Amino acid sequence: MRAAFFVVPLLALFLTACEEKIKPSVLPTVDSKTIPQQESWNSHIVISDSGLVRAIIDAGYLRVFEGSQQTHMSEGVVVHFYDSEGKQTSVLTSNEAIVDENSDNLEAIGNVLVVSNDSTKLRTEHLYWDNKRTLVHTPEYVQIRSPKESLQGHGFESDQNLRNYKIFHVTGQSVPQ
Repeated sequence: MRAAFFVVPLLALFLTACEEKIKPSVLPTVDSKTIPQQESWNSHIVISDSGLVRAIIDAGYLRVFEGSQQTHMSEGVVVHFYDSEGKQTSVLTSNEAIVDENSDNLEAIGNVLVVSNDSTKLRTEHLYWDNKRTLVHTPEYVQIRSPKESLQGHGFESDQNLRNYKIFHVTGQSVPQ
């Protein structure tokens, strides 16, 4: 009789342990490529080449997607650019930015403002920074104001400290010296 008291509970335990487990279902409408694989808040990124700092990026929100070679940033992006001597040359602010992880090139999007050390200001909605050539450029509308002139137009290219710039289809005024 005592053996039955041990066998019955043991048999019940064995039968419940062997039941099929229910696996959680994944929603069929959710694509893993649309959900960030990595997220970070109040991020600080240093872009360097051969030990030399080229840019420092601060972003309120950062995300990386599966299969993407890009880092997406938003919620206030601030980029400090540096020259070959390690001196800051200019500061870029924008609503969003995308960094290509292969080239470290940057694409700034929305309310883009670049201010150089000599107070030259560039405004546009879309700007690209070429890491290797240390150039900023855009095919879009730009406004640039310096102590010498106020120009606007479409298509722009410059060094990152806004000293040697070209506007391809220009309108504006230059103040004579």
